[in-house]
Amino acid sequence: PLPVAYGPDEFPKGINPLTGLAVLDSKILERRPVAVKINLVPRTTNRPPWGVSFADIVYDYYHNAGYSRLFALFYGQDAELVGPIRSGRLLDADLVQMYKTIFAYGSADAVINYRLLNASYSPQLILEGQRANCPPTAATPLCRFEPQGNDFLLGSTSALSQYATNNKITNERQDLKGMYFYAIAPSGGKAASQATVRYSGDDYVRWEYHAASGAYQRLQDNQYDQGEGEAYAPLTDRLNNEQVSAQNVVILVAPHQSVQPPPNEIIEIQLSGSGPAYALRDGQVYQVTWNRPTVSSVLYLTFPDGSRYPYKPGSTWYQVVGTYTKITEPEAGSWRFQHMMP
Repeated sequence: PLPVAYGPDEFPKGINPLTGLAVLDSKILERRPVAVKINLVPRTTNRPPWGVSFADIVYDYYHNAGYSRLFALFYGQDAELVGPIRSGRLLDADLVQMYKTIFAYGSADAVINYRLLNASYSPQLILEGQRANCPPTAATPLCRFEPQGNDFLLGSTSALSQYATNNKITNERQDLKGMYFYAIAPSGGKAASQATVRYSGDDYVRWEYHAASGAYQRLQDNQYDQGEGEAYAPLTDRLNNEQVSAQNVVILVAPHQSVQPPPNEIIEIQLSGSGPAYALRDGQVYQVTWNRPTVSSVLYLTFPDGSRYPYKPGSTWYQVVGTYTKITEPEAGSWRFQHMMP
């Protein structure tokens, strides 16, 4: 029998519309997704992170001072610990509206907080209130790990969801249709066994395809490249000690505009309307278009003829880069995306 296709409009009960996979208990889908802001810098303390391998969707995008940060989205399964949690940025406002999430973050610059905390979705935002030691609970879903040392801020996705419900934050199932899933890779792709995304000499990432698992595994910068060359180490998850991987890796190309210059740099990323993208699955890359036609639309991909691009069932990591990004293929099947600001 042919594999079943799910989406973009119809998802049977128990099928996660953000992964195309069946969940263990369909009741988990009767709530909002939970999003958490995660920081991987500095590498000597903030790695490995907690919980990122349990996320359905992760956005990795430029923040400031040469560094990116993660917006990790959990829906089909929970993570008992997620972090280290750090401050939000302007693009988070778009992502919260796109996926209708509960969103936990560690405060932000006044310009960013003004936008987030004065928006219609502000009740869905969760910041640290009373300081509490880990583990997190429904009363204190954000907690402190190693408070006398690194003092990490961590959370639990189930505790964050329960906290929202207990505090009368609307937390029923949302309309998350839009993505299309099909197990068989489409024709017309080019070889892509590897993809490197470089934000700066101190922040770069490589995705390597492993045919045995059918997923791309993530490697992270392991030294500050000041001309001697890049060095990588596997990015693992403290919850399961496994290397982070994804069935889909998508490079989204979007305009980046400076709102506030360094040293307190703030960047506006315009992820609305449509733009070019490079979608990787099953060792292939496809030049496609990303689409977000309305504020509340879940981002999806289309081919040049307008037909829907099929995500492989599983998790998706989006690497967001600017329109000035240098895109090359140094070797056959090895793609490189060097993010550059205007």
